[in-house]
Amino acid sequence: MGFGSYDESEQQEVDADFDDDDAVQSGENSHNGTIEFENGASSDELLDRLKEIKDEND
Repeated sequence: MGFGSYDESEQQEVDADFDDDDAVQSGENSHNGTIEFENGASSDELLDRLKEIKDEND
């Protein structure tokens, strides 16, 4: 056969019937850790800024 030739006999039928055991489980890669960061602002400063943002939207 040359380049680009097509022979149906070489094609295999794909069985698309999958078992649940074969499927990827979405929860198997979940992360139950914590994350911490410091933004340099105190809680009071953050609450004041939140109040400002809410007041701007009114």
